[in-house]
Amino acid sequence: MELFNNLQGKKTLLIDDDEWIRDSLTLLFESESCSLVALETAEEGIKALTKQSYDIIIVDYRLPGMNGLEFLEWIQDYNPDAVKILITAYSDKDLISRAQKIGVQDFIEKPFTSKAIHKSLSHLIKEH
Repeated sequence: MELFNNLQGKKTLLIDDDEWIRDSLTLLFESESCSLVALETAEEGIKALTKQSYDIIIVDYRLPGMNGLEFLEWIQDYNPDAVKILITAYSDKDLISRAQKIGVQDFIEKPFTSKAIHKSLSHLIKEH
């Protein structure tokens, strides 16, 4: 697949407290020889970002502790050029507006399939 050819050599960070989502996307990326670090909390994501930068950051809005939007605001200084995708089942105009102000380029609504991830990443990688 063209998308995964373009993703090879890029580092992707996924933060989602849903183990099924983390495991499914990890398997998808690994099957295409692409790098994905999947973490459960925003706090784990912050620790990861203090050690290395990521090209793509996919984060769920509803997380235990710090939510995904707070996390994306916090990382602006660490990873300002990363492609940022917010996963949410709770999308509203206010959330979308706040997310766009901090550089979120796409939203994926839950529940989603691997096709939604594929479509989002394909579109954003072409733009980036």
